[in-house]
Amino acid sequence: MRTYELIFVVDPRVSDEDVVTLTSEYRQMITAGGSEISLEENWGRRKLAYPIEKLTEGKYVMFGITSQDGKTSLHEVEHRMRQNDKVLRFLTVRTDEDLKRAARRKPAGSAAAGSPEGGAAAAPTDQSGQSGQSSPGGELGEEA
Repeated sequence: MRTYELIFVVDPRVSDEDVVTLTSEYRQMITAGGSEISLEENWGRRKLAYPIEKLTEGKYVMFGITSQDGKTSLHEVEHRMRQNDKVLRFLTVRTDEDLKRAARRKPAGSAAAGSPEGGAAAAPTDQSGQSGQSSPGGELGEEA
């Protein structure tokens, strides 16, 4: 199973109803291509990191897409987005490879992180135990 995230930025001058119809068209194209949308988020109007076509804001929409057999219509959707003047930018990222890498690293990372923490935790305890026995504060406590 492959998973993708598709984020696109729509011109802020476009009405909310047009953004909804645009989103539904892309959703229909994706589902017709054999994929399913597992997550859909409308992030609303946000400030852009840099001006695009002299615009400083855009309306963000994100799709989480899953494909069972690896066949998707994302190329067609991206082609449509390139042709649409209402879409300022878009980005499609395949996320299943990142999730696999993270799953492989986690067991190795937790074991590696556990051993230094255990060693580091044992060292201060030993040092504090020794300093407590031979510190002047311990002797002062006995004198009082």
